[in-house]
Amino acid sequence: MEKRTDEHDNVENCNAFNTDIRDAIRTFNGKWKLEILWLLSQHVHRFNELRRALPGITQHMLTSQLRELEQDGMVVRTVYPEVPPRVEYEITSKAKGLAPVFKAIFVWVKGDATESC
Repeated sequence: MEKRTDEHDNVENCNAFNTDIRDAIRTFNGKWKLEILWLLSQHVHRFNELRRALPGITQHMLTSQLRELEQDGMVVRTVYPEVPPRVEYEITSKAKGLAPVFKAIFVWVKGDATESC
């Protein structure tokens, strides 16, 4: 009887893990989110700096992606009470945890580039 309980617990743990993975992946759903996070991992950016750094992104899409990243706790938006208003975006400590992921991507790209040259 205990074996069944262990198997049931394992299945529940796997289901919870799969749900967590799906939720994490949804955070990065979107054509531009990883690029935005990578740029913000370099330094704080203003909206138009991000827009210039992402050729092909529309103002509407950048706004949408930044709002979603903010809702997911990956980006902080700071509005300064100035005229004209100044708005800056930076990554959160949660998003800074992606540094090893970006590093792994760079290693992977560099390895591919070296092999093809």
